[in-house]
Amino acid sequence: MARRRILALAVIGALAAPLVACSGGSSTPAGSAAADDYGLLNAGTLTVATEGTYRPFTFHEDGSGPLVGYDVEIIEAVADKLGLEVEFQETQWDAIFTGLDAGRFDVIANQVSINPEREEKYLFSEPYTVSPGVIVVTEDDDSISSFDDLAGKTTAQSLTSNWYELAQTSGATVEAVEGWAQAVALLQQGRVDATVNDNLTFLDYEKTNGPTGLKIAAETDDPAFNAFAFTKDKTSLVEAVDEALAELREEGVLAEISEKYFGADVSQ
Repeated sequence: MARRRILALAVIGALAAPLVACSGGSSTPAGSAAADDYGLLNAGTLTVATEGTYRPFTFHEDGSGPLVGYDVEIIEAVADKLGLEVEFQETQWDAIFTGLDAGRFDVIANQVSINPEREEKYLFSEPYTVSPGVIVVTEDDDSISSFDDLAGKTTAQSLTSNWYELAQTSGATVEAVEGWAQAVALLQQGRVDATVNDNLTFLDYEKTNGPTGLKIAAETDDPAFNAFAFTKDKTSLVEAVDEALAELREEGVLAEISEKYFGADVSQ
């Protein structure tokens, strides 16, 4: 793994000065471009913004210890390919793009979905996560096999999520919940017929909790594509990251990291 410095930042209006810890090694860069060509904030170091509280993508096991997660391991593998150290700056989501705009980071690694609004302002790497929306039901329920089948059914959804709108437009009556855990509880208790959520959320739940008595009944035709986000001036860095991702995909590293966290390859 590339050497990394994990910085915990308190973001209240502005980013506080980080504390640094180092570990690991480095490897030969993938490609011949010098580090200075990447326009890095600090030469030889990839400064990465991430939440650090978003399991299983970027988090601290048991609330302490080193920063780990799916996104953490992938960006470390990319940096290793480029012969760069990694410096993580843990930042609240509502301030993460502001920090990128202000030049405090080189890249965001935090399951950033590619959408037209963001593409107008930022550059994105090739996606390293592909995930459709899914309908989750109990294993013995065969009455739902498509989104059309949600008409007249009751689903459990957070009212602030994109999945609430999808369930509602599919004709479901929505039972408001605070999040995935509460939605699953209602589903397992038979108080709702289904819940609509991200496939990654379901896979993580199954991987963490073992057999749950739940299954995927249907998935959306248009999956979300999540990638690393950069400012528009980081063209050479994006190209280098894409080259590294392609090598990691060919070598099976992306699939291996995916299997570790989700029990399935979610990288393509």
